[in-house]
Amino acid sequence: MYDVAILGGGLAGLASAIGLSKAGISVVLIEKNRYPFHRVCGEYVSLETLNYLKALGFDPFAAGAAHLKRLQVSAPSGNTLECNLDLGGFGLSRYRFDLELVQLAQAAGATLHTREKVNAVDPNGNGYRIKTSEREISARIVIGAFGKRSTLDKSLERSFLQKRSPYVGIKYHIHYDQEDDLIALHNFKDGYCGISRIEDEKYCLCYLAQNRHLKRLRSIPEMEKQMLRTNPHLDRIFVKAEFLWKRPVVINEVSFAPKPLLEQGIFTCGDAAGMIAPLCGNGMAMALHGASLLTGLLVDHFSGRLSISELEQRYVKEWRALFALRLQVGRNVQQLFGAPVTTEWVVRLFKALPPLTRAVMKQTHGKSFEAFAY
Repeated sequence: MYDVAILGGGLAGLASAIGLSKAGISVVLIEKNRYPFHRVCGEYVSLETLNYLKALGFDPFAAGAAHLKRLQVSAPSGNTLECNLDLGGFGLSRYRFDLELVQLAQAAGATLHTREKVNAVDPNGNGYRIKTSEREISARIVIGAFGKRSTLDKSLERSFLQKRSPYVGIKYHIHYDQEDDLIALHNFKDGYCGISRIEDEKYCLCYLAQNRHLKRLRSIPEMEKQMLRTNPHLDRIFVKAEFLWKRPVVINEVSFAPKPLLEQGIFTCGDAAGMIAPLCGNGMAMALHGASLLTGLLVDHFSGRLSISELEQRYVKEWRALFALRLQVGRNVQQLFGAPVTTEWVVRLFKALPPLTRAVMKQTHGKSFEAFAY
């Protein structure tokens, strides 16, 4: 019987495993893949997370992360807006980031089961019985950190699945000549593409497009040729960059719809709790901040300071206070981009009104946060 079972080993799951284990709470984490592996992700993290990560024992810059200080946004025409990132961020591949956190989780005493699929989560008198492809596990509390879209979403009959999502996410690693401290977001019809430096002189190129174009054009290369490369900045990248993988990493049905924070008593965290539009570039920071919040509340629960009902109420209330406005602003910002004429108008407006640009960035990013004092 573990105190906490974490289903999914992304940033939220791994950070929770480290923090809870450091606090003396027994943790088992179940991940369907074997580390390290690549994920569809923009690989930019706001520096609001830095103090928290260091408290967990991880310094991203010591792991080779790039320091990102400036933002460039382009319309499909190529017209650009540039500004400084007030807080800044870092670029690090999830391949390396996750592996570093895995090692910290194991060192802190968490039990990790990888290459195991969770088939069922059933409540019992003392908590939950979790059936995986390899074993049965009992836990008092379950955290669902299973990412953007999972078979568990379907088995839990989560409400956001009732509406199909039109988006597909695609990611490459490349070699390219771009300023090391710049994150660029290049728009094209019905989508946008981010490129920024990560470790080892590599760049992450990740884009979101609409599934209907992929179906119509029948291949990713053809969609890139006819949709992305209408933006001259993206055309230059696809001509000059060295693509390091034969095939990209792909995820379908990326949903930004609101999601419940509690599903049949399971606490959702990270992308499973809610995703900010990638155009705002702050989903990983939200996942880490959510893990910090839930860790602190769980420590209070296992210390006898919060009942289970108080734990549930506090988590929902405090998570929404931290992120509800961010998510709404993100959805509103995303709606401004996608149509070439509208995107051109928005880029020109933001370019003419720098205070407006800073205000929007402030609404989609948080303040630096500290970890629970372990």
